[in-house]
Amino acid sequence: MHHPPRVARAFGAALFGIDAVRVEVQAARAAGMPRAIVIGQAETEVREGRDRLKVALQAAGLWRREGDQAVILNLAPAGVRKAGTGLDLPMCLAVAALNRPALQRRLGEVLSYGEVGLDGRLRAAAGTLSAAITARDGGFSGILVPPEAAREAAEVDGLRVLAVSDLGAAAAVLRGDESALAPWPPRPPAPPPARGIDLADVKGQPAARRALEVAAAGGHNLLMIGPPGSGKTLLARRLPTILPPMTRAEALEVTRIHSAAGLVAPGSGLIERRVFRAPHHSISPAGMIGGGAPPRPGEVSLAMHGVLFLDELPEFPRSVLETLRQPLEDAEVTICRAIGRARFPARFLLAAAMNPCPCGWHGATLRRCRCTPTMIERYRGRISGPLLDRIDLHVEVPAVGAADLARARPGEDSSSVRARVVAARRLEERRNARFGVTWNAHLEARHLGEACPLTPAARRALDAAMTRLGLSARAHDRILKVARTIADLAGAEIIDVSHVGEAVSYRTLDRPAFPDD
Repeated sequence: MHHPPRVARAFGAALFGIDAVRVEVQAARAAGMPRAIVIGQAETEVREGRDRLKVALQAAGLWRREGDQAVILNLAPAGVRKAGTGLDLPMCLAVAALNRPALQRRLGEVLSYGEVGLDGRLRAAAGTLSAAITARDGGFSGILVPPEAAREAAEVDGLRVLAVSDLGAAAAVLRGDESALAPWPPRPPAPPPARGIDLADVKGQPAARRALEVAAAGGHNLLMIGPPGSGKTLLARRLPTILPPMTRAEALEVTRIHSAAGLVAPGSGLIERRVFRAPHHSISPAGMIGGGAPPRPGEVSLAMHGVLFLDELPEFPRSVLETLRQPLEDAEVTICRAIGRARFPARFLLAAAMNPCPCGWHGATLRRCRCTPTMIERYRGRISGPLLDRIDLHVEVPAVGAADLARARPGEDSSSVRARVVAARRLEERRNARFGVTWNAHLEARHLGEACPLTPAARRALDAAMTRLGLSARAHDRILKVARTIADLAGAEIIDVSHVGEAVSYRTLDRPAFPDD
């Protein structure tokens, strides 16, 4: 009489982008050479897991050989690519459950996620937070993870976290022995604020400091133009210190992205501070917006709800700069591959810096510029018009002499500026809620008439500036949004001439470098 093969099942998750797809691991024995065979579109790291599987199960005392039989592991659904080492644990548990019915009963109630070493010990795998969200949404009562990943998984409400240090402990917990649960490691101490990172340390530069405040209040992208040593990087690194504290929803989103990239420190939970990312200008397009197989987040996503700083902006390859246009406009990146589409959120504040010319000293009083007008135009032309249109604030950061620095008094500290930013944000949130956005920078063109009322004098001033500078329609909308933020910082409901005037002053690169006499 023919008996169907016994099939054991465990549940895990496979990362695709920042999302985790539920995977059912089915294990069965079949006639053949004693080996493990993995089927179901497994990527390299998953296929390599089969080589660790037997040794790890033997180390935990969970391997049982039954004659000359192979172990078949099917990863379902078959149409989804399986990547990441998080599938090690459910694969091992499915094999262990083949002859242990007690394990099988509990395996259907929990999702397992973790990397397994040759000695059977477990390690955290990238994407634990996404796996925990999948477990909760899939109706599982708990998730089985290594201790280092327990705090990350525990950030998902409504899901019990079972921390186990090795395969033997995992099997014991599945049999009902919860004394085998491992204690969670202590939360690592929060990194202290970087020394000297406070806006009070910036002496002089009142226009640039004001531009930082406007950028933080309205979520406006910022480009600083000035000679070497004028303080552009100093200012940019202090931008996160004046942004409002992150909400829990924002922190969850940031942590999920960093977890998928494998950048969450073991034992830690949510990332609660605004992120500051500063990639070098040698970065590739895939490094900037994400890519690879399977797709991984790039710098624009790793800077989610924080600051992406691009120093020496014209030195970045044109191909890299042009990839920024979609995330700046849509606040997300979509990467299409033959195996599917990955979506990465990318809502960040862009802060960029550049010299005014190749030598860096055009318009400076401290040193003479050696560049010709043609050289300067060619240098500035490395940044396309469509990209510049997406940067709301162009602000000059002039060099400050040693004598002026010595006489300058310390500026306002970050906490004082942040208080004004938070107050302006509250006004924005109340007004913009009906438009489905939070920051003024994200207002759509069809909402500007209602969200940005102007006095008659302010309207005339804006129309005159558009004609004089020859600005595009997109630049017109950017100026209007910036003026709205300046009015919010002043507590004004209607945009006045002074607000428009300041907003227009932040379009430095819309003015010619060599005006006609």
